[in-house]
Amino acid sequence: MVDPESPPVPDTGDTLADDPGLRGRLVIKEKAITKIVTTAATQVPGIGKPQGGFSRLTGRHLPRADVSVGTDAIAINLYVAVTWPSRVDRVSRRLHHDVSDRVQELTGLPVHELNIVVAGATGAESVDRSSDTGDHLPAEAETSRDAAAAIRARTPRALPAAVPAAVAIALGALALAVVAARELLIVHETVHGAPWIRNTVEWAARLHWSEWIIPVVVACAVLGVALVVAALKPRPPTHVPLTVSTAAPVVWMRPTDVARTTSSHASAVAGVVTARTTVDRRRVTVHVTRNEVSSEQEIEAAVRDAVEPGLRHLGTEPQLRIKVRT
Repeated sequence: MVDPESPPVPDTGDTLADDPGLRGRLVIKEKAITKIVTTAATQVPGIGKPQGGFSRLTGRHLPRADVSVGTDAIAINLYVAVTWPSRVDRVSRRLHHDVSDRVQELTGLPVHELNIVVAGATGAESVDRSSDTGDHLPAEAETSRDAAAAIRARTPRALPAAVPAAVAIALGALALAVVAARELLIVHETVHGAPWIRNTVEWAARLHWSEWIIPVVVACAVLGVALVVAALKPRPPTHVPLTVSTAAPVVWMRPTDVARTTSSHASAVAGVVTARTTVDRRRVTVHVTRNEVSSEQEIEAAVRDAVEPGLRHLGTEPQLRIKVRT
């Protein structure tokens, strides 16, 4: 029988299970978030689908992502290929919105920074342009774009100038370590063989001051200064920022892609036979070959009207030069 006056026994099992302080720790690996990001990116209209082949083996396939996970936020560098023809600004807005929402929905962590790099272009695909306008984005997405203006964008840059020297020094140090280990084993009679560098080391130990040492010291000093300069040299940018309204630049294009787009617009002008574009940090130069019917002034004005609207989206504001020849 049960004593009716005895107090009820609390259900401690459910209480302990509902205590957040006694639960296990959730750790989300960067590899899992990278998979979420690339999968969400491929579902956006205008983004090229991943391709197989040698690029996948080398890790250069698109889309790919570099993810950094903090305690309460995620930073992402996303490399994608857009389909031709696609409005890069509209695709980037849709991509930024969908990827951020998908990551936060599946991980519970907000995306603090999402940098999008357009690293290539693929052939035309059947893309639904009605879903690609970006007009359907909710107010939260517009607010997040305004907040992104306060985030300093990370400009894609080339490898440091000191990389070749660092690789050469590392390989030389490894080779010297192997030779030194062999000499040590020979001295302790662990292995048998003729020493390779013993005579050189003994010769260097017997050296005294000589006039030929001065050029060697000067050469070493010059080499050291050159290595320091290479290590401190700023990395040059490899992409051109594409500005969308007032938001921080999150889309970057290679100068090659800017040149191809400009040449395509210039070639569509009536009277233009061929068009070739060169892009550097300060200016965009369009080399146009015209037919004999149109005048040079008419072609230059028409090409400028066709090319300038696209160049206004570039954050660098390059100077446009048009060279017309027959």
